[in-house]
Amino acid sequence: MFFLRFVLRNVFRARLRSALTILGLVIAILAFGLLQTVVRAWYAGSDAASSTRLIARNAISLTFSMPMYYREKIRAVPGVTGVSVSNWFGGIYKEPKNFFAQFAVDAPTYFPMYPEYIFRPEEYQAFLRDRRGAAVGRQLADLYGFKVGDTIPLKSAIYPGNWEFTVRAIYDARDETTITRQMYFHFDYLNEQIKKVFPRRADQAGVFVVGISDGQAAATIARDIDAEFKNSLAETLTETEKAFTLGFVAMIETIVVAIQGVSYVVILIIMAVAANTMAMTARERLPEYATLKALGFKPGTVAAMIMGEALLLALIGAGLGMLLTAPVIKLFHAATVSVFAKMPLVAETFYLQAACAVVVGVVAGIVPALRAARVKIVDGLRHVA
Repeated sequence: MFFLRFVLRNVFRARLRSALTILGLVIAILAFGLLQTVVRAWYAGSDAASSTRLIARNAISLTFSMPMYYREKIRAVPGVTGVSVSNWFGGIYKEPKNFFAQFAVDAPTYFPMYPEYIFRPEEYQAFLRDRRGAAVGRQLADLYGFKVGDTIPLKSAIYPGNWEFTVRAIYDARDETTITRQMYFHFDYLNEQIKKVFPRRADQAGVFVVGISDGQAAATIARDIDAEFKNSLAETLTETEKAFTLGFVAMIETIVVAIQGVSYVVILIIMAVAANTMAMTARERLPEYATLKALGFKPGTVAAMIMGEALLLALIGAGLGMLLTAPVIKLFHAATVSVFAKMPLVAETFYLQAACAVVVGVVAGIVPALRAARVKIVDGLRHVA
């Protein structure tokens, strides 16, 4: 009890210094949690990928398409349970800042492979009947206020012209890991329009979504698919859905790594600040530590008091920072919802914050604690004079 009271009293003896150090710790721990969550948000799509879906694309680049007849050849590969078509549309809604993902898909074969998308039966049937119909995810609908029956005008740099789609269905997520920020419409409608304007670009698929029976056999099935089109005019590169998604993250991997690095740099900076605070405190109190030794306190006890003070200071700041993390991330997500569909705050982030707080406390207190433990009584008392 005496030990705890002693530590508590000493933590706030220099109130302004302690308050500023705690404030710095709060900001550092909060920034660390926010940056770690931003990094995780980049990988949210890949985390939700299914092990029973493969993506087959042109081996050269995603900008190159593949003939539609590939679909039948892929379907004949052992282990394949279904094949669908997906084309990136790249449209802009009203103005450039209103950009979201749009895909032209073969709806009857596409959505059965995505059970994580939940439709109302009547809306799904209405979507299938309307060749100009669109299915919009709940997050996207909430973001732009789309409702069933609304018309969505889009302009695409890939497929010139003014395009209009009617919202026939709004689908929901099966669970919180599923992102519903996409719009889907019928590939047949896109293909028909291309035939009128650019006949040579018709009957071409951007990617084939391949359903497989066994996720453990994904690598073998992918190799078999690619072997089918070896030395053809459009060779394929087939990979798991997760690997395909991570390919997009890899395009900005340097930025993601930089963000992650900055989060740890923030901790290093506040570690230096906390260490300086504890060093100043210990230097000012050398006579007190010498007096405690003269009264019979062991060097280990004196060192433990200083370490306790440093750890308590770090834990108070970290605790407040951790309490603020969730509401701050919620506000940040609301401000950046057009960029990040999900900002998953997981338990691992809090574990890392707590670990960083302990490290800061230990590093800040270890040198002053050793110095106080080793100081001679005579030298400590002389320090007053």
